[in-house]
Amino acid sequence: MKPSAKTEQILSHKLFLQREYEISHLAYERELEFYDAVKNGDFETLQKIMLPLHDSHLGTLSPDPLRNAKYHLIIAVALITRFCIEGGLEIETAYTLSDLYIQQIDSCNNEDAVSILHRELVYDFADRMRSLNITKGLSRAVRKACDYIYEHLHERIILEDLAKESGIHKNYLCALFKKETGLTVQEYIRKKKIEAAANMLSYADFSPQAISDYFSFSSQSHFIRLFKSLMGLTPVEYRRKHYRVHWS
Repeated sequence: MKPSAKTEQILSHKLFLQREYEISHLAYERELEFYDAVKNGDFETLQKIMLPLHDSHLGTLSPDPLRNAKYHLIIAVALITRFCIEGGLEIETAYTLSDLYIQQIDSCNNEDAVSILHRELVYDFADRMRSLNITKGLSRAVRKACDYIYEHLHERIILEDLAKESGIHKNYLCALFKKETGLTVQEYIRKKKIEAAANMLSYADFSPQAISDYFSFSSQSHFIRLFKSLMGLTPVEYRRKHYRVHWS
């Protein structure tokens, strides 16, 4: 189906004005460089080339500045999500994270909130990709163990089950895991559970008790003690500091 004559007329007029006033969109290569930097977890490049959402090179999607910023950020999230999936980020994680950020974008009521969220989500995806790229250098057995831990964070993970999934003896797995990750299996499990709990405290309304139960900690006091030792704050203090007040 061909575009309507009206659409063609508007397009021609728009292109004329942009040439007349020397307005141009961001170069395609520069745009790809940005999304590749996120996919590769390259913070150094991101800090150099990341543009604010109000930059004229990004184009105008709405005459309303807040709506324009929101539109640009939603497009960015969609593209970042797909680049990261291409880079190996687990599909369900990528799409769920995208949904969460788009809901937050929708709730922003000023440009500053959108700008803060812009930097936060870009660095969040980039950090996940950097961590993922680190695990790519692991042996097949340890990588399978990491994947199993990720998929069973809400359960009590048994070393024998982990070794069976990895295909090697538990003693060899423990030695190999420590050598390649710098952490014991149990330290790694605790770290990942606490990181996931911190994420829930930041973005969800579950109580610390519910989160403790969900991740199968032996008791709430054990959860609080471990959380503070790794994050420097109790769960309640962490929520008070990090909960996203602009996402109501």
